[in-house]
Amino acid sequence: MQGILGTKLGMTQIYEEDGTAIPVTVVKAGPCLVVQTKSEETDGYRAVQLGLVEDRPPSHVTKPREGHFKKAGVAPTRQLVEYPLAEGDEPAPGDQVLCTIFDVNEYVDVTATSKGKGFQGVIKRHGFGGGKATHGSMFHRAPGSVGQSAFPSRVFPGTRLPGQTGAKRITVKNLKVVRVDEENHLLYLRGAVPGPKNGLLGIRRARRG
Repeated sequence: MQGILGTKLGMTQIYEEDGTAIPVTVVKAGPCLVVQTKSEETDGYRAVQLGLVEDRPPSHVTKPREGHFKKAGVAPTRQLVEYPLAEGDEPAPGDQVLCTIFDVNEYVDVTATSKGKGFQGVIKRHGFGGGKATHGSMFHRAPGSVGQSAFPSRVFPGTRLPGQTGAKRITVKNLKVVRVDEENHLLYLRGAVPGPKNGLLGIRRARRG
């Protein structure tokens, strides 16, 4: 099994035996249920479709989606995701996938939607330094020149300008699994992961080297 769905609970720190503090993000990973298994014979590729089990089940499920879950014999879930299957793995619909698929000191990639910041200027969006702060400069947080006047008399595509910031799909790679709490379905990942608290995360084995 290559991955699992989870939610971000927040950040804290844990201490090693020598007193070193490690910043970690606490993630509730799973439990997930296998909803569908895809094979090369029927679908052309090997994958497994997982649904995240939440405390509050969805209140409204469309008829096609309800039939999809009924065929698998599992309760409907809000979130579905596919992960590739390694050779030899043959999960059946209804099987549970827990955080124990990852080991301590293993590396994972985490995908999530970053926090939305709305419409922002170039200083917050791109980290511009801004102009002089002295009186009368008339240039403090403006982007400055963005194109030529005579030729080609246009702004090139890709020029860094103000605009919508955040709310994008981001993958943070190679986060180390520091601790696995099987009883509470928790993963402690070293470092920060994108998204707000209680945000949805996709966690999969890292492709290192």
